Amino acid sequence: MVQHHMAWPAGLQIFERGWLSSNNILIEGQSGTALIDSGYGLHAPQTLALVQSALQSRPLDLLINTHLHSDHCGGNAALQAAYPQLQTHIPPGHAAQVAQWDPHALTYTPTGQSCPQFRLDAVLQPGTEVRLGDLQWQVHAAPGHDPHSVILFEPVSRVLVSADALWERGFGVVFPELDGTGAFDEVSQTLDLIERLNPALVIPGHGAAFGSVATSLAFARQRLDGFVANPAKHLQYAAKVLLKFKLLEAQAIEKSALIQWAQGTPYMASLMQQHFAGLAFDQGVNQLLQDLVRAGAATLQGDWVHNA
Repeated sequence: MVQHHMAWPAGLQIFERGWLSSNNILIEGQSGTALIDSGYGLHAPQTLALVQSALQSRPLDLLINTHLHSDHCGGNAALQAAYPQLQTHIPPGHAAQVAQWDPHALTYTPTGQSCPQFRLDAVLQPGTEVRLGDLQWQVHAAPGHDPHSVILFEPVSRVLVSADALWERGFGVVFPELDGTGAFDEVSQTLDLIERLNPALVIPGHGAAFGSVATSLAFARQRLDGFVANPAKHLQYAAKVLLKFKLLEAQAIEKSALIQWAQGTPYMASLMQQHFAGLAFDQGVNQLLQDLVRAGAATLQGDWVHNA
């Protein structure tokens, strides 16, 4: 968790979290306080502590989610409980599913992740502006990684909150592709949108803020081209990301329990079937684990898998 103070609007702080929880962006102004994204549910007490420490006696007025993946909105419920007057705004695509609380449609069940139930007060409509602190931020649709994601752009400082549409090195798993819905074109269109906005500084959903936007866009496009040319590479990447997320959450887990989790997790079961059709399920998981070990992302000790 690093609090950055670079060339961006007054009153803006980033709590840089890591890969289990998204970054949280706190914006304070004369007209109110706002937080963009709230991290994973497991880290909700830490999210709340960071926000309370920064705001001191001030209330949190507005909570915004760029999209509703569990690592971006898992702290919503804790913040709503701590700040009863808090208004929560989400992209419109899943508003009905939040209102009815459908964890399957919201992807928490298919990904094998958890998210404490929260309420919504309004939707963030793309093509509009939202006041965060004392500045007006543009809301732009950014489908691809998630069909309903938005990104936020402040045109005076040219700061972009890019969520998982653009990282310094790449972008998030293109989840619609896992359901058989083509979305690589939407990733490309969102990268084009970011290029047109021409941000001076990007605050991604994960990792440090960066100013080398042209370099990051070129890297993301190269990565996307690789996935388009060989969709199996994307399936394998997605399977490893879901396994790694589980390791981040558990820190250490017996291999048999991890395999059981993967078999009971719809996205994992589907990915294994598509990518390792000729192998027994546990052999496929073992191959992915070996990839994570080679990448330095996991270690194996006897029957246990450890996050690294």
